[in-house]
Amino acid sequence: MSDILRTVLKPDILELVELRDWATLQEVLRHQPATDIVELLDAVSDSDALILYRLLPRKLAEDVFDLLPVELQNRLVRLMSSDEAAAIVEQMSPDDRTALLEELPAPVARRLLDMLPEGQRRAALALLNYPEDSVGRLMTTAYVRVRPEWTREQVLEHIRQYGADSETLEMLYVTDERGRLMDDIRLRQIILANPGARVADLMDHRFIALRADQDREAAVHEFRKYDLYAMPVVDSEGHLLGIVTHDDVLQVATQEATEDFHRIGTVQPLHTRFAMAGVGLLIRRRVSWLLALVGANLISGSIIHRFEDLIAANIVLAFFLPLLVDSGGNCGSQSSTLVVRALATGDITPRDAGRLLARELMVGLLLGVLTAAAVFVLGWWRGGLPIAEIVALAMATIVVVSSVIGLMLPFLLSWLGFDPAMASAPLITTLADITGITIYFLIASRWLAC
Repeated sequence: MSDILRTVLKPDILELVELRDWATLQEVLRHQPATDIVELLDAVSDSDALILYRLLPRKLAEDVFDLLPVELQNRLVRLMSSDEAAAIVEQMSPDDRTALLEELPAPVARRLLDMLPEGQRRAALALLNYPEDSVGRLMTTAYVRVRPEWTREQVLEHIRQYGADSETLEMLYVTDERGRLMDDIRLRQIILANPGARVADLMDHRFIALRADQDREAAVHEFRKYDLYAMPVVDSEGHLLGIVTHDDVLQVATQEATEDFHRIGTVQPLHTRFAMAGVGLLIRRRVSWLLALVGANLISGSIIHRFEDLIAANIVLAFFLPLLVDSGGNCGSQSSTLVVRALATGDITPRDAGRLLARELMVGLLLGVLTAAAVFVLGWWRGGLPIAEIVALAMATIVVVSSVIGLMLPFLLSWLGFDPAMASAPLITTLADITGITIYFLIASRWLAC
């Protein structure tokens, strides 16, 4: 192969795709890294992606398919023949196979399951029977288990026989005769141990395990906390069911972060790439929140309408309305953003609400005093001392109340079983607007009546 073909860049490959030069592409792709081919398949149409995939050597094709996003795997499988799709699904690791099958349409998934060997079909069905978003859906049954009475030589021989099919050889799992997890040990411990050493000599009985019925976010928190490459998964009685590896947890963390970003912008999660989302999907994911916020904002309008006589008699009050309500919305958004992120990372839990409330009241009070001092000067300049007193008092009150709303709403949603990320900036801003307008005009009406 020429040096030119070895250094073909992605834009050049895309040009070859447009020219439909499949013979040259086949020669070029076989020398490309799997990660680069994944980016290429993700950049072309699904039909072209399938053609390019079929041009790959078998081993490279397997590596590429494992690295593809699940949604792209889904689309390619639906374009393949049944036999071709079944061959790909059969060679996938159990956890990756589960992720693909749960995304496929039910008829396609059932057809592929029926074409799998009996052992793989039973394993796939067992994993699919776990609740959606549970650790059980993430785990793989491809791991190496050893017995405590085995010698170092027995363990190494066992690894030679069965290690090729394991998801990872970084960790080995010690189980008793009933399959209950006793410990996990690193492969390096076996390699560095004395020739006559037994597994029991290397055990310290300190291990961290996940439960199959836990939410998958629990796996993310545990991996962050203990910085492990893989973690075992057990049932309620301690029987070893499988393992979860860091790559699956990283994917979950990415998905959860994406969903949180969507919710922060009051967009329902897309569950697909933004570049591939159609107009109809984008409208459906956005319109419900927009309509809900429109309805909420009508409350603000009705409150202003109730105080229209006060505004007509003191038109200068209207000048400060956007400033006050926007300040409240901004302050509430700051609080909610900090809390939502801290809840997501496990830095705080709902039980910390009382302690954090006291601190937020102090923070809000100090921020309120600082912002009130700034608007007091502006109020005096625009409307004299009475107006300055009104806007300063309203600003301080609004900032304190908005801070508390921003802090407590994520906790409230968490207590009710909802995602705290739903306490997004637009929602907090809308609630702060309603509260701020009410506080402002109540203070103004009482103050000016004196």
